[in-house]
Amino acid sequence: MTNLIKTFAKSESGAVTVDWVVLTAALVGLGLAVMAVVSGGVENLSTDIAQELANAQPNANPFTGNQTFSASTDVVAD
Repeated sequence: MTNLIKTFAKSESGAVTVDWVVLTAALVGLGLAVMAVVSGGVENLSTDIAQELANAQPNANPFTGNQTFSASTDVVAD
């Protein structure tokens, strides 16, 4: 009976499984922490995108707006 207990105590067959369970739990915890940090920004961004899409006018020409373009001031004229 003592030999059975000694061989059971020396056995390492389940040690790898315990390692994988601990690593998996750490990865799940890290994923939840990242999701908690990022979720607010993603929600704000998706709201902004939805608002821009709601305000979009599909029949309007995107190249004719109130935007004015001028020549660069970095160019030196001779």
